[in-house]
Amino acid sequence: MRDQMPIPAPDPRKGTQRMTSHEGVGSRSRRLAGSRRALRDDDRGAATAEYAITIMAAVGFAGLLVVILRSGEVQQILTDLVRNALTVAG
Repeated sequence: MRDQMPIPAPDPRKGTQRMTSHEGVGSRSRRLAGSRRALRDDDRGAATAEYAITIMAAVGFAGLLVVILRSGEVQQILTDLVRNALTVAG
């Protein structure tokens, strides 16, 4: 009984169409669907998540660079590059 809404009086501007108690229940489900849609479309926190993913990718890339630069072959190439640049300039 408490879920049923009262039936309003007919509105002369809208004709004789009346709202039944079943339409009141339907409007409640439409309101709930609208609030679920609003929650689904809510973008709050999306930028923070994107920043977190970007930072994690940058940390992974930095770790990979550290591993590569610690190898003896790469260190020798970089040392030779700097030595050649200093001998040409000096």
